[in-house]
Amino acid sequence: MNIFHARNYLKEYFGYENFRPGQDEIIQSVLFGHNTAGIMPTGGGKSICYQIPALLLEGITLVVSPLISLMKDQVDALNQTGISATFINSSLTQAEIERRLSEAELGVYKLIYIAPERLESPYFVQYLRNLPIPLVAVDEAHCISQWGHDFRPSYLKIKDLLKGLPSNPVVLALTATATPQVQNDICASLEIEEENTFITGFSRENLSFKVIKGQDRSQFALQYVKANQDESGIIYAATRKEVDSLYNKLKKQGVSVGKYHGGMGDVQRNEMQEEFLKDNLQVIVATNAFGMGINKSNVRYVLHYQLPKNMESYYQEAGRAGRDGGESECLVLYSPQDVQIQRFLISQNTLDPERHTQELLKLRQMVDYCHTEGCLQEFILHYFGEEDAAPCGKCSNCTDDRQAVEVTRETQMVLSCMIRMGERFGNSLVSQVLAGSNNKKIREFGFEKLSTYGLMKAQKQKDISLFIDFLISEEYINVVSGTFPILKVSERGKNVLQGKEKVTRKETMKAGKVTHQEDDELFQVLRAIRKDLADSEGVPPFVIFSDETLRDMCRRLPTDSASFLEVKGVGSHKNDKYGSRFNEAIAEYKADDMKDEDPSPTKGKNGEEPSFITTYNMFKEGMDLVKITEERNLSLTTVQNHILQSIEEEMEVNTDNFLTEEERKMIQQAIEKAGPDKLKPIKEELPDEISYFQIKIFMHERVMAIK
Repeated sequence: MNIFHARNYLKEYFGYENFRPGQDEIIQSVLFGHNTAGIMPTGGGKSICYQIPALLLEGITLVVSPLISLMKDQVDALNQTGISATFINSSLTQAEIERRLSEAELGVYKLIYIAPERLESPYFVQYLRNLPIPLVAVDEAHCISQWGHDFRPSYLKIKDLLKGLPSNPVVLALTATATPQVQNDICASLEIEEENTFITGFSRENLSFKVIKGQDRSQFALQYVKANQDESGIIYAATRKEVDSLYNKLKKQGVSVGKYHGGMGDVQRNEMQEEFLKDNLQVIVATNAFGMGINKSNVRYVLHYQLPKNMESYYQEAGRAGRDGGESECLVLYSPQDVQIQRFLISQNTLDPERHTQELLKLRQMVDYCHTEGCLQEFILHYFGEEDAAPCGKCSNCTDDRQAVEVTRETQMVLSCMIRMGERFGNSLVSQVLAGSNNKKIREFGFEKLSTYGLMKAQKQKDISLFIDFLISEEYINVVSGTFPILKVSERGKNVLQGKEKVTRKETMKAGKVTHQEDDELFQVLRAIRKDLADSEGVPPFVIFSDETLRDMCRRLPTDSASFLEVKGVGSHKNDKYGSRFNEAIAEYKADDMKDEDPSPTKGKNGEEPSFITTYNMFKEGMDLVKITEERNLSLTTVQNHILQSIEEEMEVNTDNFLTEEERKMIQQAIEKAGPDKLKPIKEELPDEISYFQIKIFMHERVMAIK
């Protein structure tokens, strides 16, 4: 067995020509019989490191994973590639567990996924001793360390399991988020030598990081989700209350949104997760505990609505974005009061004094990340021990070209007001005084008599409050925790009052779009086919093919089995199973594209009626386009192109069937903004319900009007 055979399996089953960095070294080490550790970023291809050896080794590979909600997806994905796998966890009945174990004894499976808690059952461990297990893969291996961010006592049983198995298996430990201290704990516990530890780096080249400070995060989140309404996203919040609040706001705005937190019942939680995995929901809002439960490869953004508790949790949760290698974004909407929330949560959940101190230190480092003016990715990589990391050139700090406006005078107003109020109150009351509010509490304290009362009344109280948040985030104001957070002027703030330092504030950061360069029209056709196949097989769409595989189809435009096999992510099994469906759609798309460039004459070959004429006649008889697709067994795109061709041939088509006056106005405005040359920029300016077909209809109307 060598790396050559491993590469053959990589292509045959997974559809890739070459391994990612570190994969071949890790696989080679395992095949040589060495206990091995792989420290690789999320999305770096850790699972391949044990799935390929599982195919090459005799017997069953055991995978220990804490991610119960992911096991089914991982097993479904393997079965889709032609690799027999199963899982055993608490979601199964005892009868189902015994059936799967019996099948394992018969050699039905190459991989079995188990939850670590299973190892606490002597009966189950005894059963494992009857199986030929050459390899034990320990996923999320940081859980083995008491100093990791997600320690699980059941992981300590793995060492005993390895010693008790008569097959004397090799162990492979894998994790994405391990500081040097945690790495040492993993290797010491599982007896892994330093020379068999492979660290590929923590950098995720396809991710861009952003920190948004001093802005209305509710408004930003809504704008961001709307701007990326065609993409899948996860929004994390620290508390159930915040999850419910944001979920309701988004739902009220017509966003296809789900939620997930511990206060929901198991059935409802699972339903929400399944709907999100199947692309039936655009975005899911979840508490941070949900972070380890999503293996969806086409998540294009992860937005932390509140500050995470530490860098390990943040990077793991942010790493849910772009697992397929596609360009994706990771955002933190920072607000100073989040620090108090996380302090409270840490004090509630951490009883050990030493660990409590360490958790507070980690929280401080997370806050430092939000305040750094240097590269955000470089900060993350330094945290995980990569001292030679360089600026990424794509995070919000590296690319920030916003204009800065001096706000020294406004800062002095706020600080002066705080001092006159005795530095005994929080943001809410200070902003009310500055706005000139007439509420009862202000009158009770006599604050309406202060010289700073109403000093900023030209602004809304909400905007003043956000400005105070900005001053806190820039450390001109300190927040003293207690029953109620109290604002104090910091040393830096005193310098501003004394005229020793000026304050500048950058423009509001806009909620941008996660963009792709490829032709979205074909991508949407392929995505619809993938969704149809996934629904019929009862699996999430990304299990059929990832977004990046679909995009590679858009680039290569395969139309036969041989060329389809060259697409990244297409192995022999999937080529045989799905190739013809996608090849036919692409061939049809290419044919339609050629028709657009060189319209067919009104007479076909051998005097036959051209296809578009047949469609036109059916349309004139009153048949709608969907019905025509069913009658003629054509795609909707093809039928729409037939209608467009009929218009080009100056045949009578009532375009009011396809466009309202309001939609025409919207498309006209979009063209004025984006220009008339390319369809995609126009489409991005419009609501999702306005299609490319409607844009083309409008463009044809304009041409005919000029004629």
